[in-house]
Amino acid sequence: MTTTAKPVAKSPRRRPGSRCTTPSRRPNTGDQTRHHAPVKETSAQAVTTFDAFARFAATAPPTPPQPGQAPRSLEERLAYHSQFVTVRTPAIENLSRSVRTLMILGRHQSVTARPSLIVTGPATTGKTTALLEVGRTCHLAHTRRAAPGDDSVPVAYVLVPPGATAKTLAGEFARFLGIPVTTRMTTAQITTAVCHTYTAARVKLVLIDEIHRLNPRTSSGAEAADWLKDLTERIPATFVYAGIEVTASTVFTGVRGAQLAGRASLIDCGALPARAGDREPFRELIAALEQALDLTAHRPGSLPRLAPYLHERTAGRIGSLARLIRQAAIEAILDSQERITKGLLDGIALDHLAEEHYRPRTPGRRARPGSR
Repeated sequence: MTTTAKPVAKSPRRRPGSRCTTPSRRPNTGDQTRHHAPVKETSAQAVTTFDAFARFAATAPPTPPQPGQAPRSLEERLAYHSQFVTVRTPAIENLSRSVRTLMILGRHQSVTARPSLIVTGPATTGKTTALLEVGRTCHLAHTRRAAPGDDSVPVAYVLVPPGATAKTLAGEFARFLGIPVTTRMTTAQITTAVCHTYTAARVKLVLIDEIHRLNPRTSSGAEAADWLKDLTERIPATFVYAGIEVTASTVFTGVRGAQLAGRASLIDCGALPARAGDREPFRELIAALEQALDLTAHRPGSLPRLAPYLHERTAGRIGSLARLIRQAAIEAILDSQERITKGLLDGIALDHLAEEHYRPRTPGRRARPGSR
């Protein structure tokens, strides 16, 4: 998508040849009342431009059925469960608090790179969801405080491309703000445009997802890691990274990995345990998701009672659990059952990672979709 751009208000004079632009305007978000529990599920790839991220942030999350509300149509309920909700997990709360603190901590740090954060954990444990939720919160907080005509950009969201090089990574940063890039431009030219534009746009929070794709052991990956380190020192923003098992990946290896590890705090976004002290966080998550269902015959409390089974099915992974419940709700609507039972759940094939983990305790094979 091509973004029409104009200079940011009160931006510094462009450097000759920088070819930099900034977003023409911030979408009018109006009065946004935040729902503290649900957020809309969003593809990370769909929010890698400023306009798309602003639309995502300004879009009200799907709302669970309310008492006294008129019943939704079948199509509306199918669409609702397709989007569905997620819950502010301990990882999201921890990340939100840490980001807020580090942004204040580094607010007046102008000589060296500011402190950063790394969100790590296995696949399907809610890392991208946590990252986007924090970005949305920061974006909305800025829009509420911004004066009329303020075109600054509070948050940038970038995906590390597969086999990232310094130039392809620079291109992703440029794409978010619609900075024109041609094939003839060198990495240094793109970098100059990116640094100038991000500074002029007053970006305060940079979210970098899929950081595990960075491999400093290769020459191109080492170049990309050096480029990213240089960027953190040239842009006055707080950087937050997210990736799969970052501490066990090549990202933390060698001198370059040590530099990143020495500047970043770690937030573990692992699978939810069945029990943590006196609490049962996984059962609490199931109860919150059950309360959000829009099924006419579902029995409240029936899903939390299946917590041990669901934890075994999903290995405590938030993404796998959410998919299982969403898919079961859709099947319950289509089959006119209007409730989720263990039999229905047992007939749904999950992602391969969850299926490999799950081993039924009974000797017979678990039913598969279509066998009911």
